[in-house]
Amino acid sequence: MAEVLFYHLTESRLEDALPPLLEKSLERGWRVSVHLGSEERCSALDNHLWTYREDSFLPHGVAQGPHATRQPVLLTQAPEAANGATVRFVADSAEIPDLDGVERLVMMFDGHDQIQLDAARRQWKELKSGGHTLTYWQQTPDRRWQKKA
Repeated sequence: MAEVLFYHLTESRLEDALPPLLEKSLERGWRVSVHLGSEERCSALDNHLWTYREDSFLPHGVAQGPHATRQPVLLTQAPEAANGATVRFVADSAEIPDLDGVERLVMMFDGHDQIQLDAARRQWKELKSGGHTLTYWQQTPDRRWQKKA
């Protein structure tokens, strides 16, 4: 069973909150996939990850790009991860990916978007009924993550 973490964005956008979480994942030696809801979102996030900070480099690629299987962070719409990721992030109301071999699933959703809130509630119920261990994290006003009951 995968450990599942729900991250409720209330103070920042995905573009601001995701890169530090990806960096921490890479520091731990994890291979990561980020599952998104549209091709446009994959492309926009791909561009953002190259430039989000001048003093940092976050190695990543897109599923339809060259060498997708070798990418430490892979942006995709597919239910599987071509790079063999054991940690998967899901954002923008994308569907829950294939969980075979997944150790950690991070569900990120925008608290100001009703469609994403509804999707997160539905996904919480689905994952809970599947026997996964779930935790819920919400941003504090200073953009830190606080575990909620």
